[in-house]
Amino acid sequence: MSSQSEPTNKGDNLLQTPEQDHGLPRLKQFSPVHARKLGLTRKLRGRDFKEDENPEEKARRHKEMELKPLYKELLYTIAHKMGKPSSNEVFTDDQLRRYIREAFTMTESEHDSLLEKVQSTEPPVYCLMATVKEAKGILGKDISGLSDPYCLLTIMEDEEESRTRQSRAKPLKSVVKDAVSHDKIYQTDIKKQTLNPIWNQTFILEFGHFAGASFHLEMWDKDEEVSLTQKLEEFTTNLNNLRRMIKEAKKEKGTDDFLGKVVIKLKELHCTEDNWYTLEPRTETYPDRGQCHLNLKFIHKGRDGTLSAGRSAYVNYCGILQQFVQAYISKQQSSAPWKGELCGEAQTLLELYATQNDLSPFLQDLAKWVAYSKLYQSLEVDSSVLLQQLTSIEYHWHQQELPYQQKQELGDSLHGFLQYGLCLVAKYRDIFPPTPTATPKLHRLLRILVQICKTQAFQKLNPAQFDLHDEVSDAIQKGTEDWFIIKKGLHQPMTKDLSEIGSALSRLIGEVQEDIKHNKDVWNRVFVSAVQVDVFTVIYKRFDSMIAKEVRETLSLMEDQMEQQLANSLFPVYLSLQAIYKDKAFLQKRGVLELTNFHEGFREALPYWLNQAFSTTQDRVERAVQVDQLQPLQTGVVPIKHSSSAVDLVACIQPICQLWDQLSWPDPEEAFMLMVKITEDVCKIVVNYCKILKERVRVLSENSDHGSAINMLCVVVNDLEHLRTVLTRLPTQLNWAGLRDRTHDVIGESQFKNTLPSQLQQAQSILGREIRSALDTLGKKLNTDIETHVRSMSTRRRIPSKSTEDAAAPLMRYLEQELQYMNENLVQENFNSLLTPLWNNSVKIIHQVANQHQQQEGLMVFSQRLLYTLQCLEQCFHAEGNGLPLNKLHSDEYKALKSHLTHHSLNSQQLVEKYLEGKVFEQKAYSGEKYGAVTLLASYRKSDQKLRIEVLNAVNLLPMDSNGLSDPFVHLCLEPYHIFPEVEPRCTQIKNCDLNPLFDEAFEFLVSLEQCQAHSACLVITVLDHDTLRSDDFEGEAFLSLRSIPGVVKESKGDGLSLQPNDVPAQIRLPLMHPKPNDNNILRLLESRKGDREAQAFVKKRRQREKQSQETIQS
Repeated sequence: MSSQSEPTNKGDNLLQTPEQDHGLPRLKQFSPVHARKLGLTRKLRGRDFKEDENPEEKARRHKEMELKPLYKELLYTIAHKMGKPSSNEVFTDDQLRRYIREAFTMTESEHDSLLEKVQSTEPPVYCLMATVKEAKGILGKDISGLSDPYCLLTIMEDEEESRTRQSRAKPLKSVVKDAVSHDKIYQTDIKKQTLNPIWNQTFILEFGHFAGASFHLEMWDKDEEVSLTQKLEEFTTNLNNLRRMIKEAKKEKGTDDFLGKVVIKLKELHCTEDNWYTLEPRTETYPDRGQCHLNLKFIHKGRDGTLSAGRSAYVNYCGILQQFVQAYISKQQSSAPWKGELCGEAQTLLELYATQNDLSPFLQDLAKWVAYSKLYQSLEVDSSVLLQQLTSIEYHWHQQELPYQQKQELGDSLHGFLQYGLCLVAKYRDIFPPTPTATPKLHRLLRILVQICKTQAFQKLNPAQFDLHDEVSDAIQKGTEDWFIIKKGLHQPMTKDLSEIGSALSRLIGEVQEDIKHNKDVWNRVFVSAVQVDVFTVIYKRFDSMIAKEVRETLSLMEDQMEQQLANSLFPVYLSLQAIYKDKAFLQKRGVLELTNFHEGFREALPYWLNQAFSTTQDRVERAVQVDQLQPLQTGVVPIKHSSSAVDLVACIQPICQLWDQLSWPDPEEAFMLMVKITEDVCKIVVNYCKILKERVRVLSENSDHGSAINMLCVVVNDLEHLRTVLTRLPTQLNWAGLRDRTHDVIGESQFKNTLPSQLQQAQSILGREIRSALDTLGKKLNTDIETHVRSMSTRRRIPSKSTEDAAAPLMRYLEQELQYMNENLVQENFNSLLTPLWNNSVKIIHQVANQHQQQEGLMVFSQRLLYTLQCLEQCFHAEGNGLPLNKLHSDEYKALKSHLTHHSLNSQQLVEKYLEGKVFEQKAYSGEKYGAVTLLASYRKSDQKLRIEVLNAVNLLPMDSNGLSDPFVHLCLEPYHIFPEVEPRCTQIKNCDLNPLFDEAFEFLVSLEQCQAHSACLVITVLDHDTLRSDDFEGEAFLSLRSIPGVVKESKGDGLSLQPNDVPAQIRLPLMHPKPNDNNILRLLESRKGDREAQAFVKKRRQREKQSQETIQS
């Protein structure tokens, strides 16, 4: 096996391109702290650079000393290549030579000269490095069923194999033993008694001609001479091996058994192969002989050492790889990061060179890491390329020992990349700005640094303590200091004017504020996820001390020299400091901050800020009123009914309120005084606005007609209402509740309430008085006209002359016209304020008129007219949700009036139906069995139109006789009479002396389904105590709606489709009730209709039941 020479320092220097040499000093520039810490682990070896060398001479020297030797190595590799490359793409020798000429930028004459030199060199010794790893499933040739396998290996030329084949008359199993001299045959160790031997032995087989040569491997079972006694013992212990023993006896003693062979043409092999090969038989006997695991690789021995001046193959591989990468990247048109791709020719040549020189995969990955990590410092390389190489190095570190110089190079490379990476981290603001494309690059860089520190190679080669977390934190702090110094220099004031100095400080603090925001929102996620460094906390604490010092020094120059312009220049500084100080809530470790109480330095400028806000707002309000024409700001689908000055006023007040939030003054007592001043300023502005607005109305109304004046008055009312709404929101907007909590210990409750709310209430009272004055003027005429229209409807002579709609039409037309006008010119709040008294007054007038009509003649028609008028007024005032809400419309007086008019508008039959519906509802809501209960079975058969009622029993009846018992019977009657005029009542038999009688009597009523489904149709069940000499006593009554009886009620499916009525009888238990005397308005109304005989009969029956009732009159 060919040996590998160690790379020298000279070779390393030759590997550096001119561009990389120029970039190395930049990599060393770092803070003293990092230089000290990293210096404990490793120091970069010094290298000589000729800084003053001519670039052309430098490039020429680089080509002569570096590129041409590598070029000759590649030409030599192409000339003596063996095996197929692993890639599917196959390249000819001319294609490979053409590629390296382009990659190394050689001229035609240079190429021809170097090719001639290579052709004149001595060829290498062609070798096949064969590693016999293991076998499985081989034949068992011994009596024990196992074998003692070993392998013979050789390479045979075609001539040797054909000569051997011709010299034998009969083919034998052995080929290697008989065809090749013993010095060309290599034998593995003998593995005793196994069918799955493991060797892991490597042999180097030389050969002369590649084209016609074959690799031969034969596997044999070692057979040694044993005594007859031992044979007999084996026979007695294992009779199953009898046939194998007979066969053993036939063959000569000491003859090995053939197990199988592997024959491969060398031209069919790849440069490197690692496969399982099937053991082939010599004859057809036992075709399945198992498999053998081989690793085959073509290498060179005796390679000409003059090609690259004695440098090691590893150093040459590094140089070739670097040149191929640079050639590939120089051809790429895209700006995307390089992801480790190389063209097919480059991959083939690298594979051939590494194979021929027996470079291990570990050394190849090491070379790639060194090359790619250096390339990362000059070009944009995808992080996955570096992470992949680090993973490979970590894997090989446990598999193979590196030579000393390669260990040193790996340590230097890892150390150098860490140092370079920390330099980038220190300048992350400039190199990795907070954009979606740049921050992932920072995250990938940090991942690479973390991966380096995790590798066993770094921990072994750099044994000193190295904490990446601390190193990154130190780099961030140093970078933050440098960044702040640069920004401070950029924002130096041009003059010594104090206002200019304040503006310069404002710009500097503004940049710091923006940087803190980016660190909190963007960079912090990157650093925390990659290296668990809270970059926001690190930079915040560093900025805290630097900003506090800068602010103190600047404010000390302005002491006792404050004036308005200077205070204005300091206001942005205060706002930025306030925002920065609020960000302390995101710190992981708080501690004491130097910015605490920073507001104290701005106490002198505070009055100037308040005065500036007040005077600016006052001027803007006056200008807004002067140009206001007192017209609605916008009409149409979404009208704005106040004028422009009201909008401008709100906009003008807003900055004063925002000033409170911006200041967030920390001192509680001073904050309270500040709030008093701000509230006072806002109230002054509002009151002044009222004065100048009234003056504006007077000026514009002098030359206007009455309608325009009314319209302007409406707009003014809207403006004042809008302003009152703004003042109502002021405590919330200024967060008085929060201020009260803060000042609880320094400001008393009474002092707080007597100061701030009183200021606001005073301003609101002024607005309220002005609004009420205007609304009163608008509402007086409307109230008078409504009363006139309503009273005209009660005139006796007009009742028969007009329909209900015609009688109410004049009032509705008037209201529609007037309310539409007001609605168009008043905002909703003022319109509602006008509507509420109008509505209440209208209800009151209608109620008065209704009570004044005492004559029964025409009362129902008149009530219908008033009810219709009330309904029209309700719709008019509600206006489909745009007017008064229903809860305001439906007052107690309205409900009483509507009930009164509704009952007086119904005829007697409708009143009876309504009464019965009420009794059914009362029955359903009734609970308890104070007067007992009755149980029925009820059903309706549609087929014969019969309602079947089966009275089962009654329970817990009242004792009505002197003996403490009763003689009960049940009376059944279908009501109302006008629906069931031909249905006779039914009675059960009398049960003597029984308070819990059992009846079991059935009754059938011939009625139609339509009659039963009427809303008021019900069965009145009356339980009576039979008396012989006097009228029967009343036990109680119950009301059952026929619509709830099976067969009458219609069931529904889930899809809403009705089914046929279910006529299965239902058992119903009804508690008995007693009516309350004089408790029903409907009965009283029916009783007043003396001319209706049917109504009088119904009332008489119900009054009789009331007399028999044991319920007391409810007050």
